Amino acid sequence: MEPEVREFLVKIVQSLSMGLVWLLVNMSIGIYYGFAFFEGHPTTGNYFYYFGFLLSLTLLIWYLKKKWKGWEDINY
Repeated sequence: MEPEVREFLVKIVQSLSMGLVWLLVNMSIGIYYGFAFFEGHPTTGNYFYYFGFLLSLTLLIWYLKKKWKGWEDINY
């Protein structure tokens, strides 16, 4: 396999893996522990969950942008 193709496929797999891990962690904390749902009014746990959710989403987007930066400049 050519090195460029291998590098491209590794980037795809790493990006999908990070997205799935992020999704599973947030789903587990939000649904299993119940922090994603309000029971009448939001609690402190809900605020912490949604703050962490938005912070981790921002970090995930930053990671993906950094990983894929410069990839479109390659000419074949």
